[in-house]
Amino acid sequence: MVTNITTGTPEWLYAEFYCARGQAENLIKLHKGQLASDRTSCRHPAANQMRLVLHTAAYWLMLAVREAIPITHRLAKAEFATIRLRLLKLGARVRETAARVRLAFAAACPEADLLRHLATALAPAPA
Repeated sequence: MVTNITTGTPEWLYAEFYCARGQAENLIKLHKGQLASDRTSCRHPAANQMRLVLHTAAYWLMLAVREAIPITHRLAKAEFATIRLRLLKLGARVRETAARVRLAFAAACPEADLLRHLATALAPAPA
């Protein structure tokens, strides 16, 4: 790495600047590749802008889900496509009442414990 910055050690510069830039590029790659936010094929610019807003909202939701996964779990550092396949694309029976919505997953659901944890971790705070 070549730079004209004179403060700090080379190790600090590498860790704080060079690696941070790479991480930002990785996050952009996740946004574009796994959430399909690069598909702005509508004729009207406002429609393309709306698509980007929706894709960015999906990105924030996926980040919130990934951050709520315990660090010791194997999905804690998973890419969005893996999280979508393992946690979001599941079949369930939905029962809706006036007070709550209940999801009934199969008895052999491989991520049942993690889904329970996420339901409590991502629940809104009581008012």
